[in-house]
Amino acid sequence: MTRHRPQAVRRSALVAAAALTVAAAGAVAAPGATAAAPAGTPKLTIITASNAVTVDRWEGEPGVYLDLGTYITVDGGPFELRVTRKSYNDPVVASQIIHSGTKTLTKALPTGLVKDFSGLPDFLQVSISDRSGAKVADTTQSFCPNTRAGRIRPDAPSTSKFPDSCSDNPFALGSVWGVEKGWAAATSPGLRQQQPIDLSPGVYTATISVAKKYRDVFGIPAQSRTVKVTVRSQTGEGQGPAGGGHAHRETFKSAKPAARRPAGRAGIPANTPKPDLRALPAYGIAITDGEDGDVPGKDYLAFSATVWNGGPSPLVVDGFRSPGKEKMDAYQYFYDAKGKQVGYTPTGTMEWDPREGHQHWHFSDFASYRLLGADKKEIVRSGKEAFCLANTDAIDYTVKNADWHPYNTDLATACGEETSVSVREVLDVGNGDTYTQIRPGQSFEITDLPNGTYYIQVIANPDNRLKEQSTANNVTYRKVVLGGTPGARTVTVPKYGLIDAP
Repeated sequence: MTRHRPQAVRRSALVAAAALTVAAAGAVAAPGATAAAPAGTPKLTIITASNAVTVDRWEGEPGVYLDLGTYITVDGGPFELRVTRKSYNDPVVASQIIHSGTKTLTKALPTGLVKDFSGLPDFLQVSISDRSGAKVADTTQSFCPNTRAGRIRPDAPSTSKFPDSCSDNPFALGSVWGVEKGWAAATSPGLRQQQPIDLSPGVYTATISVAKKYRDVFGIPAQSRTVKVTVRSQTGEGQGPAGGGHAHRETFKSAKPAARRPAGRAGIPANTPKPDLRALPAYGIAITDGEDGDVPGKDYLAFSATVWNGGPSPLVVDGFRSPGKEKMDAYQYFYDAKGKQVGYTPTGTMEWDPREGHQHWHFSDFASYRLLGADKKEIVRSGKEAFCLANTDAIDYTVKNADWHPYNTDLATACGEETSVSVREVLDVGNGDTYTQIRPGQSFEITDLPNGTYYIQVIANPDNRLKEQSTANNVTYRKVVLGGTPGARTVTVPKYGLIDAP
């Protein structure tokens, strides 16, 4: 039912607090005093939740995926980073935000320290030794400060203001990463962000430390932790990363639709804030041969595409179904700066999509995908033009009114059931709605197209049914070059600015 692969769900705060507090008691700081820092500067420490872990080596897998139970604890002040890029022709840059009394200080991080929006790369250094003490593997792990965070003290803030995950969308523009004071965040990335380690069944010792470049930047003590690692042999289906798809953030909240159709005359008061839908370039581009609902024996150009909301107001669309009708009537709602509903307009229809991989209510005409020739004239139009709106990707959490904790991130709850009489679909500010190449209809049939240069065009709000701040940023193009022969077609995807994401 979900469009994207799931990430690990945040651990229970109580369980994390108990385990981490015990582990923290055994931490030993390296000798030497640290340099004076402004009040409110966070103090970061690496700890382990347990002295031993067991991991499984599944039959057919290239290795094991290590979750060593290591955490970064934060005290003294919250740990907060802002990560941005001006454009796709500019590198990603990051700054640390320090809240010092009534002042907010911004400390630029070294150029090149952060590469993208998925986290701090090569943050941990991990060395694996066997029973004899001989080193058998060295690896590194990235660190997303938003990952699996929990309190380590009862007087710490009960909830975190920071987002629940980092973004792995290659066309993200801005992120906020952070850990609250008195909290800890897991350093082990999700399975999909890990490279497997080739370890045979047996017992090992993992020695873990924070890389020196991060210790120097954030003032982290030069400590190491050791964890006993038992590798078990398992048969059956492996537990490694599944192919295809894109991450969504798990949630247990669900935005509710209006109880009934809106009453009174439709309209929007002057100067009412509106959403701003923006198309991102296509990515995840590949040749397929008829899987995922296409016709076997034909060649398809599959792709992933994102439309996001740059704000300053959420896109809210409610559908209402009359008894016995196959479609819902859709209405867009509008809110003032305080979040009070101030207007609505009719905006087309919603329809039930019964296909495997969908099976939810789609809002019609949210986006359109077209394959253009080298002259940018339309050649093929994708049949995919109806969408379930959901906040699947954090695209830019630095824009005004960005919602760091969007409600409907899970399509199983956001897009209704076949018997639903009403549905609310929302695209919150700063968030994007991504359909990946594995979805039925997310492709162009190219069997008989000649080799050469083409463009994948992504259009947000193609028929202007939705009311928004601007339509100047609704269209993007991604260049592709087709080659090969029928049944063995190839595609080459040039960089988009600095973004090398085919």
